[in-house]
Amino acid sequence: MANFSKSNVPQFSVEVYQNEFLPEGGREVNGIITVTSTGGGTTGGVPLTGSTSPRRPGAATHAAVVIMVDCSGSMDYPPTKMRNARDATAAAVDTLRDGTSFAVVAGTHVAKDVYPGNGRLAVADAQTKAQAKEALRRLSAGGGTAIGTWLRLADRLLGAADVEIRHGILLTDGRNEHEAPEDLRAALDACAGRFTCDARGVGTDWEVKEVTAIASALLGTADIVADPAGLAADFTQMMENAMGKEVADVALRLWTPVGVQIKYVKQVAPTVAELTDRRTEAGPRAGDYPTGSWGDESRDYHVCVQVPEAGIGQEMLAARVSLILPDPAGGAPRTLSQGLVRAVWTDDMVASTSINPQVAHYTGQAELAQVIQQGLDARKSGDFDGATAKLGRAVQLASASGNEDTAKLLSKVVDVVDAATGTVRLKAKVAEADEMTLETRSTKTVRVKK
Repeated sequence: MANFSKSNVPQFSVEVYQNEFLPEGGREVNGIITVTSTGGGTTGGVPLTGSTSPRRPGAATHAAVVIMVDCSGSMDYPPTKMRNARDATAAAVDTLRDGTSFAVVAGTHVAKDVYPGNGRLAVADAQTKAQAKEALRRLSAGGGTAIGTWLRLADRLLGAADVEIRHGILLTDGRNEHEAPEDLRAALDACAGRFTCDARGVGTDWEVKEVTAIASALLGTADIVADPAGLAADFTQMMENAMGKEVADVALRLWTPVGVQIKYVKQVAPTVAELTDRRTEAGPRAGDYPTGSWGDESRDYHVCVQVPEAGIGQEMLAARVSLILPDPAGGAPRTLSQGLVRAVWTDDMVASTSINPQVAHYTGQAELAQVIQQGLDARKSGDFDGATAKLGRAVQLASASGNEDTAKLLSKVVDVVDAATGTVRLKAKVAEADEMTLETRSTKTVRVKK
């Protein structure tokens, strides 16, 4: 384990969990990388790229947030939905730390910055928060849905801010029907790496894969708020989390020796997120994988590489994992922490065949997310036998790993006969909100039981 420490800044640590022993002819090496950030976020640290003195109470912060509120015509059905959205956005505004730059965008088939307007950001204080809430009262529903336009406006607003942390919060209640899927994809590609974004679907008329794709591309969270009455609490929590972020644009850098191939890199806790295809080259045999913004938190990543064959008794460095923070001035990036993934060939069968508990656990959690998606897709397409098999396997994995939240969600879609063997029956009737909740939260994982 390696640490980066400096007074009054967040400290990052990297721990590597693996079984480094391979049998003769063995080539696949797996490691779980636990990254922990402490001393920033809610404990009052300051950004690594900024001052190293503690933040003064009430001093300007280093963050900018844009809240994107769906104001399409469907938000009027029922009328309480629009009212709940206004109230939730007001609650989020109240949660802003004084000094934070912010704006509110009303999203329909076009995007309009309703506060403060004219392509500007406001600076949060008692007066601007009151003005923003007054502007929210004038929001009304009408028009279509073109989420790509909302994101592009948020990007323009956030891009004008001289801050380290840029974050968006997006709420929608419907499908993205007023722009082509490739338009949304292009907007996400344009915004990726420029700001992070949490996405929420309210009600049950939105498309889960659209909302989760937004959160995935922009390294944020996705969730369902089936009952609009729950929006205010959810928005408050989202904003509190955003206010706790202290370090942006941290990358997981993977360096591998000659002859080593990277099979995959993925985040496995607190959610499963595929990072393999998001690599950017960072010099000879090195590549960076984005991790977004950090506060006080810990995340786990699964790195799988293929090494050249070697003889019994030989050992090698399979990969070096570093946490990298770019220099906003364009200088050399800073290495915050580092860990090593090793390979050792042995004829000890017990050593080479034992699976590291962390690796086994997260391999199961990744499979759990996958089989839930496959099972729900099969159910929608009428393949009930396939759905039963996949969701049964999901029940088995959730039970074995102690993922109680996912097990409860599964029990609303299937009748569990025997969790240990994954024996289930599909329920004849499933509430749409229950199915969407399971799909939206399918990637949430639990940590290894101590």
